[in-house]
Amino acid sequence: MSQIKKVLIANRGEIAVRIIRACREMGIETVAVYSEADREALHTQLADEAICIGPAASAESYLSMDRIISATIISGADAIHPGFGFLSENSKFAELCEQCHITFIGPGSDVIARLGNKQEARNTMMAAGVPVIPGSKEPVYDAQEGAKIAAEIGYPVIVKAALGGGGKGMRVAQTPEEFENSFRTAQKETQMAFGDNTMYIEHFVQHPRHIEFQILADSHGHVIHLGERDCSIQRNHQKMIEESPCEAISDELRNRMGEAAVRAAKAAGYMNAGTIEFLLEKSGNFYFMEMNTRIQVEHPVTEWVTGIDLIKEQIRIAAGRELSYRQEDVKLTGHAIECRINAENPARGFRPSPGTITDMYLPGGKGIRIDSAIYSGYTIPPYYDSMIAKLIVWAKNRDEAIRKMQSALGEVIIEGIDTNVDYQYEILSDPDFIAGNTDIEFIGTFEKARREA
Repeated sequence: MSQIKKVLIANRGEIAVRIIRACREMGIETVAVYSEADREALHTQLADEAICIGPAASAESYLSMDRIISATIISGADAIHPGFGFLSENSKFAELCEQCHITFIGPGSDVIARLGNKQEARNTMMAAGVPVIPGSKEPVYDAQEGAKIAAEIGYPVIVKAALGGGGKGMRVAQTPEEFENSFRTAQKETQMAFGDNTMYIEHFVQHPRHIEFQILADSHGHVIHLGERDCSIQRNHQKMIEESPCEAISDELRNRMGEAAVRAAKAAGYMNAGTIEFLLEKSGNFYFMEMNTRIQVEHPVTEWVTGIDLIKEQIRIAAGRELSYRQEDVKLTGHAIECRINAENPARGFRPSPGTITDMYLPGGKGIRIDSAIYSGYTIPPYYDSMIAKLIVWAKNRDEAIRKMQSALGEVIIEGIDTNVDYQYEILSDPDFIAGNTDIEFIGTFEKARREA
């Protein structure tokens, strides 16, 4: 078992701050890396050391493997935490860490590579007996070949990029007549976004919930799940509001889905924190969608309902320690909701709103948590993701959690830029959301109702 003494955080923003705080509590030194645009960022001020790794452009800073590895070696850090986004699911970066004898706080490079390819991940799950959506067993490159497969699967179908993510390279075909155009459009987008034209085809599950199970796995063969998160409130495949537990899942269904998630992680030879994502139909049928080989943006809701610090567990696992918990120790208590606060203008097509925060007030109190890296006078750069804070609440039950979130959102003041706070408040006040009548198409219906009001 190795001892991690100094961690370099290969990320920025609130997740970098979150990791720094966890390390500080564990007595571990931290190194922040930053681009020239992030010189005044909070994570650079909180870490024990901070190293500039290049210009504002991500490709020349936060995505530069060589510069991050060099910063690690120069600083004497013995581990790297990649956070989420950027290089967190890049198997080449994880392999480079392994070659340089730097502990990568995440799964092995071979596992990341295997699960990063959606078709290979799907085949792994099928072999493990994890339910998967009916779809193509081999990569598809040609629209005519794809049309034959789609007819066998049954319409509607969805065409997906084999190496994609973030909603890019995805198109739905409701009928055979729509298929060719959907396939060619998705493939063209895939080529532009990922430099790859490999596609696969699945049956399109209509009106599902997006449910993900948090996994922890150590190097001693122990794998547990920490319950589920309902991530159905999303726009353009980007999550907006997440909660745990899911209103639609019974204890019996939770056990079945959790067991499937654990089987999936074991089949992949997984180690560290990860997330198994499922689509859940109203009938109770669920299907494996993908596995995320990193910490998730929405991890705080799981921390609230389980009392388990996921970042600390990641670090302990990477150091070779056994899990601090067994499955029977995991109890879900109360209800947690997270709202992602973005610097954007919903009234103008969610246009990003970088700029200087002239004044701000964030709520506090029992059961309220803020994960953020902003402060009054901070200038939000225009080069990165628009998320600037996460507001997370916990209460005894879902109704109380919703009211607490409404109250907390009503207290948020962030001046000098536009945010989506009022938009989030509207969602939390929607009768269907309050009743738990949600699925991944909720936002489309919600926005249509707003336009017609």
